[in-house]
Amino acid sequence: MIIQSLLDTDLYKFTMMQAVLHQYPGAIVQYRFKCRTPGIDLAAYMDEINAEIDHLCSLRFTADELEYMRRLRFVKPDFADFLGLFHLDRKYISLQASKTVPGEIELDITGPWLHTIMFEVPLLAIINEVWFRNTTTADFAEGERRLQVKTALLRDTPGFENCRIADYGSRRRYSRKWHGTMLPMLRDALGSQFVGTSNVHFARMYGMTPHGTMAHEYLQAFQALGPRLRDSQVAALESWAREYRGDLGIALSDVVGMEAFLRDFDMYFCKLFDGVRHDSGDPVAWGDRMLAHFKANRVDPANKVLVFSDGLNIEKVMQLYDYFRGRCQVAFGVGTHLTNDLGPTPLNIVIKMVRCNGQPVAKLSDSPGKSMCDDPAYLSYLRQVFELQ
Repeated sequence: MIIQSLLDTDLYKFTMMQAVLHQYPGAIVQYRFKCRTPGIDLAAYMDEINAEIDHLCSLRFTADELEYMRRLRFVKPDFADFLGLFHLDRKYISLQASKTVPGEIELDITGPWLHTIMFEVPLLAIINEVWFRNTTTADFAEGERRLQVKTALLRDTPGFENCRIADYGSRRRYSRKWHGTMLPMLRDALGSQFVGTSNVHFARMYGMTPHGTMAHEYLQAFQALGPRLRDSQVAALESWAREYRGDLGIALSDVVGMEAFLRDFDMYFCKLFDGVRHDSGDPVAWGDRMLAHFKANRVDPANKVLVFSDGLNIEKVMQLYDYFRGRCQVAFGVGTHLTNDLGPTPLNIVIKMVRCNGQPVAKLSDSPGKSMCDDPAYLSYLRQVFELQ
């Protein structure tokens, strides 16, 4: 089966889950799947996807896995104990073929946030791998050749010795086998230029550093959980600070757009958080504005981290590193370009939170097409509240 361990997911699912356990264990949420790639017939493989989901819901954390989690500095003992009792429950998933669009599937996840937050990454990995193993033939030799070209470019270009990347490619990987194969190749080829992976299972397996803080869903949920909509980002960031007391200090900037984020990310947050992650919009313009914002709030940008993670390849990584080097610290999370570059075109699939406690929530991305909400009236209201065009 595709998912063999509940650790086979991104670290930020665990970091968010711990905060949910301690602060919002009763929140009820809804997630929805969307395939942005046109003409993909996933409905033909629903039986296979269902079998994989059944297996996923049978998994439990092993004693060795729990011990690994306990050793992570930011994991609290009661959260590790909770994971010892945890499993994913099939009753929270609704999966059926679309009645309106041939070939499409309708996948919804509805239930307590605490018990559904772990579905997203393994479900996307399942759908991705089921599609590719039924429609393509794996060419691992070609994948290895391409990986060697990428690593040689970063490793052998003078001036980029301190340019470092991490793997962020769990959800859209070609397969679990390829993911597990390419990670040690990446580490061996790049040495200190490779700093780890977002995937907790492979980080444990290979002795790598797991990376991750928060995802869009954390800030989205506060559109329903916060004291009022206008203060939702502030409430989310303050909640994070209560949980981690300055650790895991990378904030996400594009949940309701850069303009609204900068209005909320005041001097307190500029000094408290280690840096900010970019995930949509023009990365150069974003970075320039972010560094200017730090300066305006009497913070030295040289001590802050800009994390880039939006559709990167090695060439983009090097361009951004070259542009921002010396002005701040920079870090890069590279996903699909590493874990799904064997020849076939990767799928653009997502699972996003669309409701929390019965109220619509949304992400207003800085990139057209990345927003997702099922309530146009709420989107309009959100734009009005945050004074967006």
